[in-house]
Amino acid sequence: MKALENVPPVLRIVWQSGPYVVALGLLFRVVASLVPVSTAYVSKLIIDVITDIVQHRTTFAASATHLWWLAIIEFALAVSGSVAGRLIDYYDSVLADRYTRHVSIAVMRHASQLDLQAYEDPVFYDRLERARVQATDRLGMIQSIGRLFQQVLTTLSLSAAILFFSPWLLLLLIACLIPAFLGESHFAFLNYAKNFRQTPIKRQLDYLRQLGGSREAAKELKLFGLSNFLTGRFTDLSNQIFDENLELFRRRLWAVSLLSLVSTGGYYGSYVWVIYQTAIGAFTIGTLSFLTQSIINASNNISQIFSTLSSIADQALFLTDLLAFFEMRPTVTSRPDAIPAPRPMVRGFEFQNVSFRYPGTERLVLNRLNFHLEPGERIALIGQNGQGKTTIVKLITRLYDPTGGRVLLDGVDLREYDIEDLCREIGVIFQDFMRYEMTARENIAVGRIEFLSDLSRIRSAAEKSLADGVIERLPRGYDQMLGRRFESGVDLSGGEWQKLALARAYLREAQVLILDEPTAALDARAEYQVFERFNELTVGKMALFISHRFSTVRMAERIIVLEDGAIAEEGSHDTLMAHGGRYAEMFELQASSYR
Repeated sequence: MKALENVPPVLRIVWQSGPYVVALGLLFRVVASLVPVSTAYVSKLIIDVITDIVQHRTTFAASATHLWWLAIIEFALAVSGSVAGRLIDYYDSVLADRYTRHVSIAVMRHASQLDLQAYEDPVFYDRLERARVQATDRLGMIQSIGRLFQQVLTTLSLSAAILFFSPWLLLLLIACLIPAFLGESHFAFLNYAKNFRQTPIKRQLDYLRQLGGSREAAKELKLFGLSNFLTGRFTDLSNQIFDENLELFRRRLWAVSLLSLVSTGGYYGSYVWVIYQTAIGAFTIGTLSFLTQSIINASNNISQIFSTLSSIADQALFLTDLLAFFEMRPTVTSRPDAIPAPRPMVRGFEFQNVSFRYPGTERLVLNRLNFHLEPGERIALIGQNGQGKTTIVKLITRLYDPTGGRVLLDGVDLREYDIEDLCREIGVIFQDFMRYEMTARENIAVGRIEFLSDLSRIRSAAEKSLADGVIERLPRGYDQMLGRRFESGVDLSGGEWQKLALARAYLREAQVLILDEPTAALDARAEYQVFERFNELTVGKMALFISHRFSTVRMAERIIVLEDGAIAEEGSHDTLMAHGGRYAEMFELQASSYR
């Protein structure tokens, strides 16, 4: 029953998604819940009146008015129940849409606030995947809670009638249904545990399903003959899940079926007792009819309550991850008294004995690193993969905080600044930049979304990144949908996508521009042109770029060579070549491949 602890916070989310819809839905459920007992009681009165007429204790003429009024009341109750049922369905549908929209937005908003390190953790991805599914896949539980409310009210009204005639009769019905409820709850927990275990496998299945039908993978799948390999792996994993599910379904079928026999015995025992009391004259025919309907309805409702509770407990177990997801809090945050980023930046960024290791690892990516990036300076970072180049970018942008040491901006620790305000002054394009399947205008405008309607700024950014030539060739220009996901979309080459991504950085009009190997898909000539333009446009600004091509790296005023998380060498291209150290060795090695 611990799973039911998840219900109150979910109910708060449901209420927030549409208070008036929830209130009206509950109101009509109250009406619907009182109809069965009211109808049964009016039927009892009608039968008693007819019995008196048949047994000649009264005449039809004397009872006609009373009888017709009872019939009208029963008709009105039937209409009320029908109308209430339709209104319940209507408000359930409205609530389902409102809840789905509300919780989906909440998941997206909360996910965007979490630390970058969360997205680099496979365990988080499992939780996020379950949270996304639970956000929209638990509408059944919301409707079950509404049904439970109605079933409880109906059962209370019917139970009050049964209790009036015999308390023991009601207790017998309840006692016989408890074993079935416990059985359902037990298997609900087993089902959740099974689904929790299967989450990593299901993620693999989703990946294989996507891989087997993706445009990006189609060429290699055909050329390398991977179809049988992928479908075979998919079959093995799906068979594993199928076998586990089938085993649990069989166990549940036998256990719940046997326990339901106890419930059926309780109902018929109560029914026999009522028949006996009527036969000996303790109950009238109308009372027999009333109690028979009440017992049937109460028994069904009590059974449905236990079943609904079990279903809610089952569903609530799956909501554990959604609620745990909402409880996650970022560790890299702005302080309540955070200060705005300096405008202009006067002294620049300084790394003081900065060390960093990624969560869950012992290896220091940066080890007591010291360097200074001053306003108006252009620095290039080079080194083998894994030497900390991108990590430096993440620390400057405060996607992470240092494990040790400090990163200063104008002499103030970065943790003192408001993160959002700091990011407004930094334009970054990573190697794994996003390809937004939106219009060309929107692809650039995401760099500073408030400029979405300012086409002149967007055009200017495109010209700076050399993306204007790409856009001019599109059928609809800046309003052309890009990518193949949506109708009329046009796909671009890797280099064309990169020029659009660069335009985002220029649109920010930031004091700091960072290019983290964003031109990997460009040929050497195109990359040279991009970096030449980059040099022109970053005059007077702080610029940091990472590239494996030394023909572009040599443009930097200062080159920093990283090895083992520390600075191995630094200086201009000419200085480092004259020194004949690591940089000169790497430069000559790359240059020899072009000779």
